[in-house]
Amino acid sequence: MNDWHSWAAIAVLIGAYTLIISEKIHRVAAALGGAALMLAIGATDDKSAFYSTGSGIDWNVIFLLMGMMMIVGVLKKTGMFEYLAIWAVKKARAKPFRVMVMLIVITALTSALLDNVTTVLLIAPVTLLVCERLALPAAPFLIAEVFASNIGGTATLVGDPPNIIIASRAGLTFNDFLTQLAPLSAVLTVVLVLLCRVMFRKSFLYDEERAAEIMTLEEREAIENPRLLVQGLIVLVLVVAGFVLHPVLHYEPSIVALLGAGLLVAISTVETGEVLAEVEWPTLAFFAGLFIMIGSLIETGVIGEISKALAHVIGGNELSGSMVLLGSSAVLSGIVDNIPYVATMAPITADLVHSMGGSGGHVMWWALALGADLGGNATAIGASANVVVLGIAERNRQPISFWQFTKYGLIVTAVTVAISAAYVWLRCFALA
Repeated sequence: MNDWHSWAAIAVLIGAYTLIISEKIHRVAAALGGAALMLAIGATDDKSAFYSTGSGIDWNVIFLLMGMMMIVGVLKKTGMFEYLAIWAVKKARAKPFRVMVMLIVITALTSALLDNVTTVLLIAPVTLLVCERLALPAAPFLIAEVFASNIGGTATLVGDPPNIIIASRAGLTFNDFLTQLAPLSAVLTVVLVLLCRVMFRKSFLYDEERAAEIMTLEEREAIENPRLLVQGLIVLVLVVAGFVLHPVLHYEPSIVALLGAGLLVAISTVETGEVLAEVEWPTLAFFAGLFIMIGSLIETGVIGEISKALAHVIGGNELSGSMVLLGSSAVLSGIVDNIPYVATMAPITADLVHSMGGSGGHVMWWALALGADLGGNATAIGASANVVVLGIAERNRQPISFWQFTKYGLIVTAVTVAISAAYVWLRCFALA
C-alpha cells in the first residue's frame, strides 16, 4: 500500500462510485471513465485488464449475458412474455401483492436452478408487462425480483457465480450447497415476502376496472409466432440443460449461452440485426468498466491488503471468525461486485480453514458464500443481477435510481444477514 498507484487507484474508484451514486453522470460513463483512468495511471495494463482471469474483465459473465439477451430478444417476438404476464395476473386474481408474491417465488426457485442473472433476464420482461396491464409502478416489482434472485441463487452451487468459485476452491459439491444453504434460502424467501409487504405497501393499488378487463383476456391470443416460440423454447431447454450438466459437459455457461443464441438465430427467420438490437450494450459496457476498476485494486494489492487484515482479525476462532467473515463479506460485496471479491477472498479463506483444521472449517466457506451472495442485495451495483435489471428498467423507460434501489437493499441485506448469522451459529455450533 506504499505504492502511489494503490492510493491513486482507491481515489479513482471512490470518484467513480461517487458519480454513480450521485447520478451526476450516467453510470456507464462513470464506469468507463474510471476504467480509462486506471489504465492511464498504470494501476493496471492491457494484459491485466483484458486477458487476466484474476484481475481483468470476466468475459464469461459478459458473453453469458450477451448470449441470454439474444435468446430473450428472440422470445420477446413470439408473444411468450405477454402470455405469461396475462396468465400470472389471472392466477393472482389481479391483486398486486399476490402478483408480487408469485413473481418472488418463481424468481427464487428459478435462480436456484439457473444462475440469477439468467433468471432476471427471463422474468423482468414479464414483470414490465404485468405492471403495464395493471397500471402499477414497475420499480417495486423489479427490485423485489432482484432480491429474490440473489436469495434464491444462494441455495445451490450454480445459483450465483461466487458459489461456483467457492465450490471449486473448497471442494464442495452441489449436494453440499443444497443441504446446507437451501433450507435457509427458503426461509429468507418467506422473510423477503413479508418485508416487501411492508416496504412496498403503497404500490399495491387495486384497480377493479383493469382487473375485470384482464380477467376476460385469453392468454393464448398473445402468441404471435407459434413456430418461433417452439424453436425458442427448445433452444432454451437445451441451454438450461447445458447449465445443469456443466459438471459433466465441462462447458462454461457463457459457451452454452452463445451456442444457444447462435443456434436460435440460425434456425429461425429473425434477422441477426434485430436480435443484436435487443442486447443491452450499455449494461455490458458498465460491467467491463467495473471489472477493470476492481481488477486495478487487485493488481495494486489493495484488496489483498484488506483481505489480509480481515484474516488477522479473525485469527483461529471459528465462531467469531465466521461471524466476522459473514458480516464483512456482506458489507464489501455491497460495494465491490461479489465475483471479484470472492475470487480474492477464496485463497485467504482456504488458508483460514487449513489453519483451523477439521470438517468444521467448512463453516468459513458458508459464511463467505452467505455474506457475498446476500450482501449483493445491499446496493444497486452489488451483484450482476442488480445491474442487469437496472439496465432493462432504463431501456423500458422505467428507470430505477441508485438510491431508490439501495434504500430497500440495505434493509433486506441487514435482515437476511442477521438471520443467516443466527442460522450459522445454530446449525454449525449450537446443534453441531
